[in-house]
Amino acid sequence: MSTDTDSAPRTSRLARVLHHDVPASVVVFLVALPLSLGIAVASGAPVAAGLIAAVVGGVVAGLLGGSAVQVSGPTASLTVVVAESVHHFGWAATCFITVGAGVLQILFGLSRIARGALAIAPVVVHGMLAGIGVIIALQQVHVLLGGASLSSPFQSLIQLPHQLMSVHPGDLCAGLVVIAILIAWRFLPRRVRTVPGPLVAVVAATVLSLLLHSDVDRIVLSGSMFDAIGLPAVPAGGWFAVFVTMITIALIASVETLLSAMAVDKVRPGNRTDLDRELIGQGAANVTSGLLGGLPIAAVIVRSITNANAGARTRAATVLHGLWVLVFAVALAGLVQQIPKAALAGLLILIGVQLIKLAHIRLAARNGDLAVYLATVLGVVFLNLLQGMAVGLALSVALLLWRVVRVTIVAEPVAHARRWVVTIDGTCTFLALPKLTAELAKVPPGVPVTVEMTVDFLDHASYELITDWARQREEHGAPVDFAEIGAARMAAVVHGPPERGHARKVLDEVIGPWRRTGGRVDRIAAGIAAYHRGHAHLMRPHLDGLRNRHDADSFFLTCADARIVPNVITNSGPGDLFTVRNVGNLAPVGGSDVSVEAALIYALEKLDVRAVVVCGHSGCGAMEALHREVPAGPGLGDWLAHARPTLDRFRLGHPVAEAAELAGFGEVDQLGMVNVAVQLETLRAYPAVRRAIEERGVVVSGLFFDIATARVIEVRVDGIAEFDDADGHAAAEPVRAGGRVGSRTEGAVRRRIWTKV
Repeated sequence: MSTDTDSAPRTSRLARVLHHDVPASVVVFLVALPLSLGIAVASGAPVAAGLIAAVVGGVVAGLLGGSAVQVSGPTASLTVVVAESVHHFGWAATCFITVGAGVLQILFGLSRIARGALAIAPVVVHGMLAGIGVIIALQQVHVLLGGASLSSPFQSLIQLPHQLMSVHPGDLCAGLVVIAILIAWRFLPRRVRTVPGPLVAVVAATVLSLLLHSDVDRIVLSGSMFDAIGLPAVPAGGWFAVFVTMITIALIASVETLLSAMAVDKVRPGNRTDLDRELIGQGAANVTSGLLGGLPIAAVIVRSITNANAGARTRAATVLHGLWVLVFAVALAGLVQQIPKAALAGLLILIGVQLIKLAHIRLAARNGDLAVYLATVLGVVFLNLLQGMAVGLALSVALLLWRVVRVTIVAEPVAHARRWVVTIDGTCTFLALPKLTAELAKVPPGVPVTVEMTVDFLDHASYELITDWARQREEHGAPVDFAEIGAARMAAVVHGPPERGHARKVLDEVIGPWRRTGGRVDRIAAGIAAYHRGHAHLMRPHLDGLRNRHDADSFFLTCADARIVPNVITNSGPGDLFTVRNVGNLAPVGGSDVSVEAALIYALEKLDVRAVVVCGHSGCGAMEALHREVPAGPGLGDWLAHARPTLDRFRLGHPVAEAAELAGFGEVDQLGMVNVAVQLETLRAYPAVRRAIEERGVVVSGLFFDIATARVIEVRVDGIAEFDDADGHAAAEPVRAGGRVGSRTEGAVRRRIWTKV
């Protein structure tokens, strides 16, 4: 027995379907109808086959597929293959091939290789679609002029002059009307364009041809759609060609379906297509369509995007559009026979031209893939679809291999210095030996050489050539320095087979070369050796410009803890920070200890720094000793006495401590943040700093480095805040006392603020 609670969700779902899906299904039906008829005519198949495929694509693929809004049906990308299949095997055998292609798609989905189909280079897919567009346009131009489409693009091209000499005015007029309306439709107001342009264009051309009593060639339907339903026939022979055609249809239909799914998911971010299920649904639809005598089916990007933009929410829109096609085919089939073939030809010509996208050509040119694009287009047009794709794939793989193994080698003298630099950038293998030998030979004898190696792979042949050349030069008194910047290292070649380097290994060498050595002295020596080998030559030009000037921008006071590397956490370089370090990052200015005071005055008055920064950190030993009031002997105890005001402020309940507690920090780290805030207050009260703030706008700010997360946090006198990674500025607005602002989004950056006012 149903209850009111049970019926409410059903009523809500029904209301959503009626409000969103039904109108969307009508829009998609109006778009799909003329396209299905035109594709059937262009394929050389019975006209009713296009209607059958549209019905099956809507109902079967809509119910079984992996997307709620994707729309399937006959597609222009399969027109060429189907036309060739009909020409060679006949229509009934083509239906058998469609069934086989559907079975292959089901196997694709069950084997869960859907995303693997996306590994085909996009430029090859774009070239394939453009080639199909060229073929469709060439074939349909003859129909537009009053003739018949020819079997091959080559014949269509060479017979075009003859066709131009025997134009049928009525057909040409109908086709041009469709093209003109479709072009003009793009420039009309959005409200007008809610009516599908293809439907308006075909209806207008049909009505015009009837009013003018034009002698045009019209579509012929042999009985109703149900009369066209028939079982497929097993091909009489040529099984290899049959199997190749099955694979071609399955691959093209699968790739277009997956591309359509990706496009729909971008338009509808909440929609996530199950790609494997989608292939299973497409395969089931193709099996059904082939068994009923319909065209092959694929998801169509134009119809799918139209469905999504029309407001479709569930599969109901896709299924209903198929049912509307069925109703039309049964009740209004007579209207179809009034449509001029030239009108559908004009529609298909525009579809073919639109498959050649300037954006794809510009992208291919920008990425260096224009040759692959053009080769694919020409292969599809003048060979066949499968061979054209094979040409494009082979060329794209060859281009990829060339890019992978390519290496740039340049030997040139350094300006204003008696030194040469040999730059090796890329993948250095035995294939580079001729070029490597030629460039190394350019270096004159006796001059010092720096070999800059930015390589991600180095094999034994290249290593031996480089080291032998370097040894020979050094034996004759010409020093050779190696600067290894890339991920692959020469030492790694000696100890084992060559491997492609990784960025993490490079980082490990930068921050910790001593980890692979023994004693303390060896660590320093190893670090210096790594610096000379990998970074000294990069630093040299910059430091050379700083040798006669001190150009620090900021006074940076931080703890002596070895885990804090100021230039790393501020992303600054040599000469940027005037750094002072002591235990606990204390600023006892105006007292007996003048070490920090002297450095501060020098930075403000001699260097004219524009910022004064105090940086604390998590897990600070000085703060832990202060918090636990651990007895300390002379020296350390005397120094920590300068931090006693910090402990007093912390125990009284400092707002920074409360904010840090809200953010999840422990008491020692809370004390460390309070310490930064107290040092900021001390510095701002110091006369030299106060004068610099008033006269030059010097900024005094506090930082706290959380070692566990490697994040830097801003410390203020009233709270803490995370930095905005987009622009380097923390959020500025305060919140109510004791409150916490949770995560909020500005653009793509998440920012949290903890503060008390």
